[in-house]
Amino acid sequence: MKRLKNFCACLLAVALALSTGALALAQDKAPISHESMWLMKRIGAPVPSPDGKWVVFSVVEPSYDEREQSSDLWIVPTDKSAKPRRLTATRGAESGIAWSPDSRQIAFAARREGDEAAQIYLLNIAEGGEAQRLTSISTGARGPRWRPDGRAILFSSTVFPGAIDDEANKKIAAERRALKYRARVYDSFPIRNWDHWLDDTQTHLLIQSLSAGAIAKDLLAGTRLVSERGFGGRGTSSADELDAVWSPDGQSILFTATTDSHKAAFASVATNLYRISAEGGEPERLTNDGASYTRPLFRPDGKAFYANRTENNQKAYNLDRLAMFSWPAVGAPSIITSGFDRSVGGLAFSPDSKTIYLTAEDAGNEKLYSLAANGGEVRLAMDMTRGVYTNLAIPDRASSTLIFANWESVTNPAEIVRIDLASKTHAHLTEFNVAAAARIDWQPLRHFWVTVKSGKRIHNMIALPPAFDENKKYPLLVLIHGGPHGMWRDQFFLRWNYHLLARPGYVVLLTDFTGSTGYGEKFAQDIQGDPFIGPANEINDSVDEALRQFKFIDSARLAAAGASYGGHLVNWLQATTTRYRCLISHAGLINLESQWGTSDTIYHREVNSGGPHWEQGRVWREQNPIKFAKNFRTPIMLTVGENDFRVPLNQTIENWSVLQRLQIPSRLIVFPDENHWIQRAENSRFFFREVHDWLRKYLSN
Repeated sequence: MKRLKNFCACLLAVALALSTGALALAQDKAPISHESMWLMKRIGAPVPSPDGKWVVFSVVEPSYDEREQSSDLWIVPTDKSAKPRRLTATRGAESGIAWSPDSRQIAFAARREGDEAAQIYLLNIAEGGEAQRLTSISTGARGPRWRPDGRAILFSSTVFPGAIDDEANKKIAAERRALKYRARVYDSFPIRNWDHWLDDTQTHLLIQSLSAGAIAKDLLAGTRLVSERGFGGRGTSSADELDAVWSPDGQSILFTATTDSHKAAFASVATNLYRISAEGGEPERLTNDGASYTRPLFRPDGKAFYANRTENNQKAYNLDRLAMFSWPAVGAPSIITSGFDRSVGGLAFSPDSKTIYLTAEDAGNEKLYSLAANGGEVRLAMDMTRGVYTNLAIPDRASSTLIFANWESVTNPAEIVRIDLASKTHAHLTEFNVAAAARIDWQPLRHFWVTVKSGKRIHNMIALPPAFDENKKYPLLVLIHGGPHGMWRDQFFLRWNYHLLARPGYVVLLTDFTGSTGYGEKFAQDIQGDPFIGPANEINDSVDEALRQFKFIDSARLAAAGASYGGHLVNWLQATTTRYRCLISHAGLINLESQWGTSDTIYHREVNSGGPHWEQGRVWREQNPIKFAKNFRTPIMLTVGENDFRVPLNQTIENWSVLQRLQIPSRLIVFPDENHWIQRAENSRFFFREVHDWLRKYLSN
């Protein structure tokens, strides 16, 4: 009996110790702060060596002082036989990493000391040493691609029209600097993009041999293609990209271009695929069916290439589908994902060229799928309930299929992983943020679906505050995503970090309303002709369901916030309901008509609204927030970047004027050095502080 008592006492002691340890562990965790969020290291895309032995990637080590922030290249063996090690240690960031075919060197773009513009550098991984500059071109170089024999590099540069070589570019640049006037002159749309005014420079493709003393050759200079009025590449928020890739034999190059950019005010702009000889000459157009083609990629066996294909029609949204072309005899494409109701994201091939792996959005996640290289059923390669896979990569000369990607979730900042399809798991190759993330008091998202009054099923997620107690009552912040063609993702964000917003003690609701991606083409298209009423009703119905399901939400304390299209919808809620105690609108339109006339893109807004605004169709009359200003009642904070050309400053000023005229409690914050997003460290910290102060003012009791 005495032994039994002693044994029970020991068990009790162990239980108490475990309980105390668990309590101490919980107490060691702290709520997320702006500092713990912002200072997480930012891990770039994995770039595996062709033989599959190494992965190179970038690591940004953030700082609130931009002069102290660093971005360098790192390398890790794919068998995890060693920890990641740093390859570069310079002030300037590297980009566009590309391995040589023999897996011995990497090429990248960087602007280093003494460079007036970014150049291509080569770093010998096998032998070590410092990176050596390859190019010395006045207009800069980016996006290197090795010729299959490893003896030359293809790259892009932004040059002056009509310049045949770099000396001509230097001469034109000098002449323009010498002008005594400064003026921007335009004859057609577009004139601005994202946060900068456009000029007449063009993106061209250049080749430079690795031989000593070699000079870069501009393949597109003097061609009829670049003299077309509407010549350009695939548009990005910075420069146009031509998505260039070498043919397997190194004799030609495939790239993406448009000749219709000058029609952007009244038509959809199509990008097509072109082929040009590596020796130069006039590019040959390979596609001409009205659809847009981007990002061509050859299969490892060289017998076919693939590209993303998007219809150009009068629909608000079209899926990105995968098109396959034979090679070298290029015929009409075969659309091999026509039965897959998701847009193709990342893309990679097995080394034997038999299988395609791709990523696609699905209800908050980005998942991994597979299909036969010649087409067929797209199958889920491995399911997931948390996080997203991005930047999919497979080395094409490895002895087996090695799959690498970035993986992240709301509570796991991005790291590089190796995916094992046999076990349906992944293993970390990097763990830069794992320890820091483990110290934060945060929980995974909770998912739920609601059938709204229209009959549609709508997916929602909620983020919970730190020290969450199911028996307490918490205010609800409804967070509305932008796009509208996007979705709330189980992903670690800086701009609208769910847990940082929840930190003061709020539940954050994330609704994927009609127009969201990750739910099929029709669901995303159905926002056409109904930009605000339907989505707003779905958000309000989701709030009602959240209140029904989660008794810890206080129905009397509700707020809503959003940016870009999310800001548009916040302004629509201002016009149509008073159920929210306060609102926050970042970069949100208030007037459909003036937004149409001042944004850097206009035609798709006309398509979505059923015609130009002077025809005063139903959308222009019935779904324009400013027309319902008499209904405005709710206190609202407005924020905007002064360099935002997508939803220009005038929209926020117009909204502010209405609010002040109506004497509605409101606050205006303008960031002079930001664009559509708030991206600078101190600006972001100030923004979140202001958001929390505004919510506290109206949700505290």
